[in-house]
Amino acid sequence: MLLFGDLISFNSVDRPSYNKLLIRPIVKHSGKERIIRTKGQTRSVAAAVRSDTQTELLEATEQCLHRYGLNGLSTRRVADAARMPLSQIHYHFGSKEDLVLALLAYKNERLLNRQAAMYAQDLPLWKRWKQACDYLDEDLSSGYVRVLQEMMAAGWSNPAIAKAVRQLLSGWFALLTRVADEAAERIARTGPFKSDEIASLVGAAFLGAEALLLLGVQESEIPLRRALRRFGTLIQSAEKAK
Repeated sequence: MLLFGDLISFNSVDRPSYNKLLIRPIVKHSGKERIIRTKGQTRSVAAAVRSDTQTELLEATEQCLHRYGLNGLSTRRVADAARMPLSQIHYHFGSKEDLVLALLAYKNERLLNRQAAMYAQDLPLWKRWKQACDYLDEDLSSGYVRVLQEMMAAGWSNPAIAKAVRQLLSGWFALLTRVADEAAERIARTGPFKSDEIASLVGAAFLGAEALLLLGVQESEIPLRRALRRFGTLIQSAEKAK
C-alpha cells in the first residue's frame, strides 16, 4: 500500500486465523503492478482473482447482511442466496463468524488501499480531507460501515471478534498517524498533541459519526457531516497561513 510514496507493510498487524482466503491489498508503485504471492499462489492484485465459489459466497453474505442484519444472518440463508450447498460455506470459510469476518477483512483492505492512495496524492491536505468526507457517504451506501459497526458491537461480548476487528482498525489508525506526521511537517506542530493522538481523535470522530448516522441521526439534529467538513476549513486556513 502506498502512502506518501512509501510502501507500508501490513506485517505489524497480525492476520486473524480465520483469514484463510483474504486477498492482500492492491498495491501499485511507480505505475507498475505488483504481484502478491500468498500460500504458494501467485495472484495479480489488479485482477483480484478468487474462486467463483468464494466470490459468490461473500457477495451472498453481503446481501444477507443488508437484508437481515447480523442477528438475522445464518449460513443457511447465505447458502440459499448463493444457491449452493451449505457444505460449501463450511469448507471455504468455516462458521458464520468466520464468513462475516472474512467479508469485513476483504472490504476493509480494499477501502484502506483506496484511502491510502487518496492521501498519497500531491494535493493540499484540506482537499484530501474533503475527499475523506466524501468517502464516508460512499462507505455508508456500500454497506461496509454497517458490517464494521455490527462486528464492533458483536465484539463487545465476543473476545475473538473483538481482537479481529481491532486488528482491522489498527490499519486505519496507522494510516491516520502517517497523515498527521505529514501535516506536522507541512503545516505546523499541533501543540501538545502527538501524531498518534491526533489520529486517535480523528478516527474516533469518524467511527462515532458512522454509528450515529446508522441510527438515522439527521443533520438538523446533530450536524455530523458539516462538523467533519468544517474541520477541513481549519486545515485549509493553516495551509494558507504556512
